[in-house]
Amino acid sequence: MKIALVGYGKMGKTIEGIALQRGHTVNLKIDIDSTADFTKENLLQCDVAIEFTGPHSAKENILTCLDAGIPVVSGSTGWLENWSEVANFCKEKNGSFLYASNFSVGVNIFFEVNKKLAQLMNGHNEYAISMQEIHHTQKKDAPSGTAITLAEQILQEIPAKKKWVNDETTDPEALSILSKREDPAPGTHSIKYSSAVDDIEIIHTAHNRNGFALGAVLAAEFICNKRGIFSMKDVLGLS
Repeated sequence: MKIALVGYGKMGKTIEGIALQRGHTVNLKIDIDSTADFTKENLLQCDVAIEFTGPHSAKENILTCLDAGIPVVSGSTGWLENWSEVANFCKEKNGSFLYASNFSVGVNIFFEVNKKLAQLMNGHNEYAISMQEIHHTQKKDAPSGTAITLAEQILQEIPAKKKWVNDETTDPEALSILSKREDPAPGTHSIKYSSAVDDIEIIHTAHNRNGFALGAVLAAEFICNKRGIFSMKDVLGLS
């Protein structure tokens, strides 16, 4: 599989290492110094694009890949207000797109555990719910995309919670997400249900970027030669 890496920072380089280990080639690397190479002609030399940039460039990068007619996997966060535009463009182009707020196999299993726990806790109003996420200081968005996914799952399963807020709160209808930025911290997410008699807590802690990178390459392998809009649930058979 010939891969275009759109975003060649720390994550992009880790993805490259995993891709090479799995027998793929990286034919195109786009970073801030090589934007002139981000052309349809160069993209057409690749089988799939993996996009890891930032909230301000992700949408245009994804649209450029879809316009070139190659499948694109994106792990950029902070751009989802433009989801409908990207999804509609993908359908218009009969393209292939896979987005995940987190590509780690472990995190995607953690998502399923979070949903199940929220289902079980619904109606047990004696438990206060809180979330915390810890990432490295270079992370640009807060809360993390993974934390937002976890929060939205809880809101869906526990109707008493109407919204999430990125701060401590006394509003009983709000779910608090506390964001911390520390080095080194590849990523920790925790959800706690606290009552006067006990606590229930689930935690996922990443030790390095390799899990995220492997998931992104697995997603690229899955989406190559497919058409449609997919998620990591499709890749991992969790649908």
